[in-house]
Amino acid sequence: MSAMKKFGTLMLLAMLSLFASAAHSEAQTYSFPDLGTTYTALQSFDGTDGRLSFAGLVQATNGNLYGTTYYGGTKNSGNVFEITPGGTLTTLYSLCSKSGCTDGEYTYATPVQGTDGNFYGTTYLGGSKELGTVFKITPSGRQTTLHTFTGTDGSQPLAGLVQGTDGNFYGTTYYGGSQGDGEIFKITPSGTLTILHSFCSQSGCTDGSNPFAVVIQGTDGNLYGTTLTGGAKGFGTVFKITRGGTLTTLHSFCTQSGCPDGSFPQTGLVQASTGNLYGTTVTGGTYGNGTIFEITPSGRVTTLYNVCSQSGCPDGNYLYASLIQATDGNLYGIMDVGGANGAGTIFKITLNGALTTLYNFCSQSGCPDGQYPSGGVVQATDGNLYGTTADGGANGYGTVFSLSVGLEPFVETQPTAAKVGAAVKILGTNLTGATSVNFNGTAATFTVVSSSEITTTVPAGATTGEVQVVTPSGTLLSNVSFRVR
Repeated sequence: MSAMKKFGTLMLLAMLSLFASAAHSEAQTYSFPDLGTTYTALQSFDGTDGRLSFAGLVQATNGNLYGTTYYGGTKNSGNVFEITPGGTLTTLYSLCSKSGCTDGEYTYATPVQGTDGNFYGTTYLGGSKELGTVFKITPSGRQTTLHTFTGTDGSQPLAGLVQGTDGNFYGTTYYGGSQGDGEIFKITPSGTLTILHSFCSQSGCTDGSNPFAVVIQGTDGNLYGTTLTGGAKGFGTVFKITRGGTLTTLHSFCTQSGCPDGSFPQTGLVQASTGNLYGTTVTGGTYGNGTIFEITPSGRVTTLYNVCSQSGCPDGNYLYASLIQATDGNLYGIMDVGGANGAGTIFKITLNGALTTLYNFCSQSGCPDGQYPSGGVVQATDGNLYGTTADGGANGYGTVFSLSVGLEPFVETQPTAAKVGAAVKILGTNLTGATSVNFNGTAATFTVVSSSEITTTVPAGATTGEVQVVTPSGTLLSNVSFRVR
């Protein structure tokens, strides 16, 4: 195995070695008036309900959040869990519950809720060939293995899935495929898998190798993602691929001396309201500790921020998780280590590159607030950010946390683009009693399903713009513009 190919495996082993269990004090809520933020450790994992979460969270149609842990559960092979915004945690499914772990074991991936209401995800190992799986879990906890990887069709998926506008799911595997260097695949909700691209298919792996992160679907319908290694110099790539499988390498990292553009992009991308894509690298840049970058759909890269720009890395270090764009237009993310206490940070960065540290983990003796966040953050419809830590908390097994940064509640549409007459779900908080729904000013008929869900259809005459919901407690706007096709 080459040095470049070893990089990702060694990184995983290094991450696992960071997290040693210890007894900690009970979690609390911490307010920081100067930043306008309030941090709450909602739940401390105890082992039976999971431990060592590398994954972020996803908000479902019922308003609750769902995630995974790498270890813990009844078989110590990881859990899929549900947690309310108030902190009540329920184990949805413990992995490796079936003989031979045919249901999979160990997952780094955040589950995604499909349009059918079920949750879909991947396991790093397990399955009949011990090379990982794609699974489906119902909201009641019934698990189905949709696909077991065999090597030729992929192996050891580190990333989760994204559901495309065509209803299919798309993902990556770290190893496997025709060249053994990972692949991009499509899988139907019923489990039919198609390989879209096997990496290192080009001489010198100029198309990249070993994708670590989830792909996203851009507003143009194409998929965008990163490979950890490969490319023109072997330090990773940003790529675009059509749903038909035509891959274009948009950027190869470290093509200049000193890697000013960064190297080894371990995280995926987020497409901001500007149409440009944003991501991170774990090394390279001015100080050698990674970068936050912007890339246009045509491939022009701009470095927004060089990590560890101050002595001792008070701004944090090691960008392990993808960024998100919140409703204020800024990007939010986590540094896995570094910060004031060396235990990681939550940060905000503007699209112009101004970074603000919002929270330093392990701010209290014994780290009851958690330490080493690994899964990134998600903005829920109440406006707050939610995430997980891999260590710390009351039992030393990690936490689930929320961070209030003063952002207002909003609504989210599923999908975010559709034709007139198409069914749309609107997710939010305190939607009971809603009196009107409109698409960029055009009124729509609707049904309030629950306090967190409204169903509607795109009305005739609707145009691209914000969706507005009027409730007894105020008017809520969609977090992104709804695109009328």
